Amino acid sequence: MSSATDTQATSDSSLGTTLQGSWRWLLAAGAIIAVLGIIALFAPFVTGVSLTFVVGVLLIAGGILHFISAFRAQGWGGFAWQMLLGFVAVIAGLALILNPVLGLFTLTILVIAYLFVSGIVEIIMGISLRGERNWFVSIASGAIGILLAALLWVGFPSTAAWAVGVLFGVNLLVSGISMVFIALGARREMQPVEFDQPAEAGGA
Repeated sequence: MSSATDTQATSDSSLGTTLQGSWRWLLAAGAIIAVLGIIALFAPFVTGVSLTFVVGVLLIAGGILHFISAFRAQGWGGFAWQMLLGFVAVIAGLALILNPVLGLFTLTILVIAYLFVSGIVEIIMGISLRGERNWFVSIASGAIGILLAALLWVGFPSTAAWAVGVLFGVNLLVSGISMVFIALGARREMQPVEFDQPAEAGGA
């Protein structure tokens, strides 16, 4: 029992040390994500169409990879299935790119899944960061992401034209702010150490 407790304490200490050593990167990433969220909120329709286009490109890229893997392994029993998967992915990608507005309805389902899964991940991350300053902000951010996913599902499909961009923007903004709070908390934890070092040098 004592060994398990010591292992958990060592893991938490290592995580805290890593976070304190990279708080500047976390702060910068959080600020950028928050700004992207604000932009998405001011242009929800454009954001939704853009996301649809990006998903289309990714589907086409995935389809091409299926084709490549199929031809590089000729004679493999799964050749026909790889070709079929590649064909479906390319057709779906082209459909989204050629008509991204209608693709918003499909993308709405994907955004719901993203908000739900990312919310769960942020809650788990917050629990793993317990003991760090502002660790609860990550849990709150995850809960908001799950709530947004539920609201989008309830309003589907009538709100798909604007809700995708708005909810995606809100999620980015909240996630970015939570990252900034966690980074600032790690920075405050480091301040006593940073101030003690010159004092020790002067005393020496």
